[in-house]
Amino acid sequence: MPLSYAGCLCGIAAMVRLLKYIWAAPCSLFGLGCGLFLLLIGGSVRQVSGILEFSIGYGNPIPFFPFWAITFGHVVLGLNESALEYSRAHELEHVRQYEVWGVLFFLAYPVSSLWQLFRGRNPYWYNYFEIQARQRSGQKRLGL
Repeated sequence: MPLSYAGCLCGIAAMVRLLKYIWAAPCSLFGLGCGLFLLLIGGSVRQVSGILEFSIGYGNPIPFFPFWAITFGHVVLGLNESALEYSRAHELEHVRQYEVWGVLFFLAYPVSSLWQLFRGRNPYWYNYFEIQARQRSGQKRLGL
């Protein structure tokens, strides 16, 4: 029985999705390693929208975790469940960036920050990838 046009499109969409996961896999593996460390120190994990979210948990933030959340491929590490929920739209934009850039994102992101630093700007707020994530997730510059 021949495949329908809709069936072909679904198969193509699934293949593209799989390729995005493969392309971002080296970054996701790094994030997974970090996430496993968080589990060892009492954190938790859950799957949301095709990504793994690791949470440090509640209580005092860990001194070496200077942000609410950070994304590595299809893995997001966050201070706690509230921080992950609050920053989810922003971090999902970073997931999309990893799907486009793959492991090159590990180079492109710091290069963008260094460029802004050399221009006398804040390397986080003016980083191309952060601006894009804020715009696409609907966040404001001062309101992260």
